[in-house]
Amino acid sequence: MEDQNKNMILAIVLSMAVIFGWTVFFPQEPATDLGSQLEALPEDAISTPVAGTTPPVAAGGEAVAPVMQEGAVEAARIDIRTPELSGSISLLGGRIDDLHLTEYNVNLGDDSEKVVLLSPTDSATPYYAVWGWTGTAAGNGGGTPNASTVWSVESGTTLTDTSPITLKWDNGAGLIFRRTISVDDQYMFDIEQSVENTTGNAVRLAPYGIIARNGEPDTQGFYLLHEGVVRASDGELEEIKYNDMPDFDIVPGDGAVDIIEVQANGWIGFTDKYWMTTLIPEPGAGFNSVAKYTAATDTYQTDMRFAAMDVPAGQTTAMHTSLFAGAKVVDTIKYYEAERGIENFIDSIDWGWFYFITKPMQGLLAWVHSLVGNMGFAIIGLTLIVKILLFPLAYKSAVSMAKMKKLQPEMAKLKERFGDDKQALQKETMAFYKKEGVNPAAGCLPILIQIPIFFALYKVLFVAIEMRHAPFIWWIQDLSAPDPSSWLNLFGLLPYDVSWAPQLLSIGLFPILMGVTMWMQQKLNPAPTEKTQAMILAWMPWVFMFMLGGFASGLVIYWVANNTLTFAQQYFIMRSQGVKPDVFGNILSGLKKKKPD
Repeated sequence: MEDQNKNMILAIVLSMAVIFGWTVFFPQEPATDLGSQLEALPEDAISTPVAGTTPPVAAGGEAVAPVMQEGAVEAARIDIRTPELSGSISLLGGRIDDLHLTEYNVNLGDDSEKVVLLSPTDSATPYYAVWGWTGTAAGNGGGTPNASTVWSVESGTTLTDTSPITLKWDNGAGLIFRRTISVDDQYMFDIEQSVENTTGNAVRLAPYGIIARNGEPDTQGFYLLHEGVVRASDGELEEIKYNDMPDFDIVPGDGAVDIIEVQANGWIGFTDKYWMTTLIPEPGAGFNSVAKYTAATDTYQTDMRFAAMDVPAGQTTAMHTSLFAGAKVVDTIKYYEAERGIENFIDSIDWGWFYFITKPMQGLLAWVHSLVGNMGFAIIGLTLIVKILLFPLAYKSAVSMAKMKKLQPEMAKLKERFGDDKQALQKETMAFYKKEGVNPAAGCLPILIQIPIFFALYKVLFVAIEMRHAPFIWWIQDLSAPDPSSWLNLFGLLPYDVSWAPQLLSIGLFPILMGVTMWMQQKLNPAPTEKTQAMILAWMPWVFMFMLGGFASGLVIYWVANNTLTFAQQYFIMRSQGVKPDVFGNILSGLKKKKPD
């Protein structure tokens, strides 16, 4: 039984290491208020050369200074109205910089305040997308539009999922630029940039797209979750955290930058826990995928920079790109990946190390949710299905534990016989195991094999947007938030406000149930005789209870369901092997105070 308890401790400790080793919380610095830095727009990147280009120049050959126009921040706007989005496009720079997700509220029960995804440059947290052209010194026809350019509206009054808009800017030297923006009924914008060359000479221009965030945004701060740059480059996925971007190599004239040359298929953008903005070229189009940090303006930036294009005199050249800006709904992202041929787009969702398990687990959760219509019950149903699928492993583990329990009297005799002679005891113990055909590791190995599976389930519940503001029953109205009840006021029975109490102390009913069910699991077996092991096992449920007290209630409900099902499963398997666990006897004995030695 001693080895069995060692195996149990090992499995629990490893589980803690896997699950909680990646959930260490590191608070991030709040986003910087850059309202006083309105001039700090990314013109340095806009005028950064890509293959075969140089910064924009005027007709006389002098560089165009990226200076904000006086009062330009008051430029007119075009409204955005779709079933999922609301906001506006600024004619200053023709940027999409005001975007709200109409189906998602900031706070539960408050329909008035919607989630803000993109924000103008004069807000506390500027976050926007902008497009444009860079030109070469070999005759760019008098300059290209930049972040200070004020566009005019050529067609359209409001951008909807059925009515696009077209912006126009004439540089006064023979080049006419147009930008046609359309959007579907979900979260995908399509941007067609065109340039009409009415000069007598060919010009050479390079298109680009930029997503910029001024100031490091507030993040969840969990190692379990990636927030920052996410990009795919010819089949390779890369995730870059915000605090890693200042460490990029410094390129003269470009700042701290990391550039990947994409041959045919890729995309790049920023991802939060539930939301994402991503620049996407047409399938098969090559580009330079750029992640960039500008220290002077504290700007985090992702660029698509395309090779220069020749625009013959009297002709028009166009470039088509897309922008995903919205919620990371799995079915929606799958749809775009399939219908638009966006390779690896589903991997923009953080599936974790065990992605090969997490992806099908998410599909199974969605299927169960479609059947029961309640995410809380879907979590319980999914846990039950996983327990059924893993029953052969659990059965093998429980049978091994039952055999070890049967041998406990003989093991006690061996320990009494050899006393403190540990070497002799170990030798006789191994010989005894061999004679009885018992492998002490057999009870632990199946548990270890299950750890990646249960971690994948944990990961799905942690990142699933379907958990956000999803109700369960009774007081649980948001499965993505901690259990709002508290033992300090007897779970609402006493009329006391306990919002002052730290979450670590003011734990709710479900975290307590998690600790109790884990404790009951332990009581299926007698406590180990070795004091250190006994102490570790005794504290484990309560440590878990407080660690999980501030976690999303959906995750805690999963643990309660898993512990309960594991207890029932192990109890009946042990009974089937002729072992009758005295569960209530163990609980009562554990509650009794030990007599002093």
